[in-house]
Amino acid sequence: MSMATPAWVRDAVFYQIFPDRFARSERVVPPGPFEPWDSPPTRNGFKGGDLYGIAERLDYLADLGITAIYLNPIFSSASNHRYHVYDYLEVDPLLGGDRALDELLQAAHGRGMRVILDGAFNHSGRGFWPFHHVLEAGGQSPYREWFYLDHAVRDPAGRLDAYPSPSEAEALAREATATGGPPGSTSRRVLGYEAWWDFPELPKLNVGHPAMREYLLGVGEHWIRRGIDGWRLDVPEEISDVDFWREFRQRVKAINPEAYLVAEIWHVAPDRLAGDQFDATMNYPLGEAILGFVGAGRLDQDVIGEHGTYSAAVRPLDGPAFAHRLGELLTVYDAAVTGVQLNLIGSHDLPRFVTMCGGDRTALRLATLIQMTLPGAPCVYYGDEIGLEGRIDPGCRGAFPWDRERWDVTLRDSVRRAIALRHANPALRGGAFRLVAADAATVAYARSEGRDLILVAVNAGGAAVRLELAVPEASERGLETVAAFGEDDDVAPSPWVDANGSAVVDLPGRTGVVLRAASARRD
Repeated sequence: MSMATPAWVRDAVFYQIFPDRFARSERVVPPGPFEPWDSPPTRNGFKGGDLYGIAERLDYLADLGITAIYLNPIFSSASNHRYHVYDYLEVDPLLGGDRALDELLQAAHGRGMRVILDGAFNHSGRGFWPFHHVLEAGGQSPYREWFYLDHAVRDPAGRLDAYPSPSEAEALAREATATGGPPGSTSRRVLGYEAWWDFPELPKLNVGHPAMREYLLGVGEHWIRRGIDGWRLDVPEEISDVDFWREFRQRVKAINPEAYLVAEIWHVAPDRLAGDQFDATMNYPLGEAILGFVGAGRLDQDVIGEHGTYSAAVRPLDGPAFAHRLGELLTVYDAAVTGVQLNLIGSHDLPRFVTMCGGDRTALRLATLIQMTLPGAPCVYYGDEIGLEGRIDPGCRGAFPWDRERWDVTLRDSVRRAIALRHANPALRGGAFRLVAADAATVAYARSEGRDLILVAVNAGGAAVRLELAVPEASERGLETVAAFGEDDDVAPSPWVDANGSAVVDLPGRTGVVLRAASARRD
């Protein structure tokens, strides 16, 4: 029996926004100077983007074809990425506060756009008010069980050392690496509390404590009641108590059964997508495969090497290897799950896609074509569509340039056309998937729904190729060219499928085409 996942997600095209870097409105009075908008991003600097600014730019997103927004954390925090939360029940005043979120939700929903928020429930910032209480009261704080404290701190006179000097923090990091103990064990001994991966600014939350657990579950419910359409959940595997996530799902879905729960999990995880925890994961394995295929021969290994997971996972892939990986990833889950996987090729945790491909923007055109024609919900990382570049954080989190003279408008048009293609063809959103051909640097696959058959053929290599397609379901029917993407957007092959179900397509180098089978057979 098919599992239940939110119906709207299959048809959605997401756009991920890093709120501090997308758009600054005139409605939030700065408490002091921000970094210049167009200056290179820094790890700790604030540029002043806010939620009103996003609401004012919904026309831009609608024109691109976006129907859902994924926001990086928006709760009060002392970091520009806001994973260091100090109040989970308040939108950061620098983003416009709760009223700005209400306005954004109303404006987005009025356009038929959904909005999901980012929830970091494994750890908070050290400014989190219960942790601050422990800092002040030590072992006598009634909130002491909300965190993982060293036994010495539990003494009434015990105190935490949450603000080590830079040299002390460096020594802590070296010791944590050298000892090789469980993540957080060194900080627990040295600082008096367990910090996520021993970062002093990130105390780990004890979801096993009833009051802490109820607080976090209440946060999940609160914002769903406020009108958000789901949660992207940060590092959920770091919470070993799986029942926490089962209860989180039950509580959230009781309020909105169509709420989308997508987990930041970087690997294939069937046990997490069995219907009792999450609806989907951020589909990084697919993103790795797409990058390896369209970027083969162009990958900047120095850039990719800066990212721990990608440095180990991303390799150049030819057509057969890419087809094999697609076959694995599209069959590992129930079809209802595959259809709502968050299919991304860029995010705030990766170097920019174009930068990973050595500046080759054709690779992004081909990647977007593949992304928009596979099962799952595609997600565009803000600015990728206009050619933003940047290495790993903070480079990948630059401010969006609203001066159109700085946009690659040809690239944006290609992304826009690929999104429109997905919206216009139900088979691309919910149809069956079948691999058709793979050879050298090429791959072809079919999406079908009823008699509607769409073929996607991509040549990631530099040389023109002739690709033979086996499509018996379209025998003696014509194949109409719907769109072309890549270095040659004007290519227009319109082959016929013979009585044996075979067709031949000539593909220029670095080009992808989308073909539709004619509705009637040839006379």
